Amino acid sequence: MNAENSVEVIELTRQFGDFVAVDQVNFVIPKGEIFGLLGPNGAGKTTTIRMLCGILAPTSGEAKVMGYDVARQPEEVKQRIGYMSQKFSLYNDLTVVENLRFYADLYGIPSEKVRQRITELIEISGLKGLEKHLTRNLSGAWRQRLALACAIVHEPPMLFLDEPTAGVDPVSRREFWEMIYGMAGRGVSVLATTHYMDEAEFCNIIGMMYRSKLIAMSDPDTLKESLHGVLFEVDCSNPGRAETILKKLATIKDVAVHGVILHVLVEKEDEKDFIEKTLNENGIPITRIERVLPSLEDVFVSLVEQENRLRLRAGIE
Repeated sequence: MNAENSVEVIELTRQFGDFVAVDQVNFVIPKGEIFGLLGPNGAGKTTTIRMLCGILAPTSGEAKVMGYDVARQPEEVKQRIGYMSQKFSLYNDLTVVENLRFYADLYGIPSEKVRQRITELIEISGLKGLEKHLTRNLSGAWRQRLALACAIVHEPPMLFLDEPTAGVDPVSRREFWEMIYGMAGRGVSVLATTHYMDEAEFCNIIGMMYRSKLIAMSDPDTLKESLHGVLFEVDCSNPGRAETILKKLATIKDVAVHGVILHVLVEKEDEKDFIEKTLNENGIPITRIERVLPSLEDVFVSLVEQENRLRLRAGIE
C-alpha cells in the first residue's frame, strides 16, 4: 500500500447469493482527501462502506484502510476509523454529554483526557448549551452533529460517513460539510456516500455508482467537462410530453426533466432551432431555450442512460 493513501480498493466485490451488490470496484483515497460515493439507493454504496469498515467481509477483491486489510485485520481497521451510519447510532435516553462519554469509554480514551476531549467536541460541533439535553429531544440537524462528534471522539485518521445528511435541511447540510472540510484540513481522510448531487460538489473526488458498479470517477469539474455535446435548458408548457417526443429523435443524445425544466443534450449548438421547431410542430410552445453548463446530475443521468443502453444491447435486465 502506498503510504500516501488512506484507502486502497482493488476489484472489491460482494455477493449475497446470486445477487452482486458491489461489482469489482477500484479506487484510492489519498490522505486528507474527501472522496464521495454518489448514486441512487441500491447502487452498492452502503455495502462498499460496510466492507471498508470491517463490518462485512468481501466476497473477492482486496481493500486496505490505513494499511490494514479489511478482510484479515478488521479489528485493526475499526480502531483507526470513525463511522457514522445513516441512522445515527445514538442513545436517545442519554444526554449529549452522556453519549459522548459513552463513546469515549467505548474507544478506550484515558479517563484523564475524556473531559477535555468532550469539551473540544462540544465546541467543534457547535453543541454548546445543549450538553444536558436528552438526545431524543434534539432536532435532526443537532442529532447529526452529535453523531459526528461521537464518531470522531477518538480522533481517527479516517472517517466513513454513510448518507450523513439524509433528511436534514439544506442550511444544516452546508454547515455539516463545513465541519468536514475543517477535519480534512487537519489531515483526516473522508469517504462519504450520498445521493444528493449538490452535496457531491463538496468532495475532492467523486465515484459515481450505479447497479453495483463504479461507472465514473474524477473531480467534479472534470466529470462535468466529460459530458460530450451541447446542453440546452428548455422551459416549455409540457416538459413530460416534450421529453417523450425528443427522446425518439436520432439527433438528440439525452433528455431529462429537472422539475419543470427540460435538459436536452445534442451534438452541436445549431440544433437549438431543430428543438424549437420540433416542439412547436407538436403543439408545445417554448418560453425559453438557452445553452447551460452541465451539472453533476446531467453527467450522472447521461452515464446512467449510456449504461442502460449497453445493458439492453447485451440482453441484461
